[in-house]
Amino acid sequence: MKNVTIYSTTTCHFCHAAKEFFKRNNIAFTDYDVSADQAKRSEMLEKSGQMAVPVIFVDDKMTVGFNESTLKQMLEIA
Repeated sequence: MKNVTIYSTTTCHFCHAAKEFFKRNNIAFTDYDVSADQAKRSEMLEKSGQMAVPVIFVDDKMTVGFNESTLKQMLEIA
């Protein structure tokens, strides 16, 4: 099982789309709302160098934004 983490905000359309994708595919994930959690926002910046959300980690691989085909490859699902 892959370890999936998403750094998101409540107002981000692509964040919502990514989380819906995970739910549809029964992928467990940890969600950090970086608009409400300064420590997690700092952590996201340190790990990714990005201010844009979503920042998604699948194990040690990172992607920024929501791209279903990229996530399927990272998660090794059809």
